[in-house]
Amino acid sequence: MTIGTSLFLIALGAILKFAVTARVSGVDIHTVGVILMIVGGVGLCIGLWLLLRARPTDVPRPPTPLP
Repeated sequence: MTIGTSLFLIALGAILKFAVTARVSGVDIHTVGVILMIVGGVGLCIGLWLLLRARPTDVPRPPTPLP
């Protein structure tokens, strides 16, 4: 899951949780919204962790001068 997909899931979950007032039999839309926000948040954390982990941390040092 990419960072964009995670942000989309968070936004969709927030819309379902806070903006939708319709009722569907057998499904609690507010609970689905919370679940989508949680999944999006976890995906965002994992995506950022993978992005930061892939960066090279070694910086080449200049050669030391000979005495």
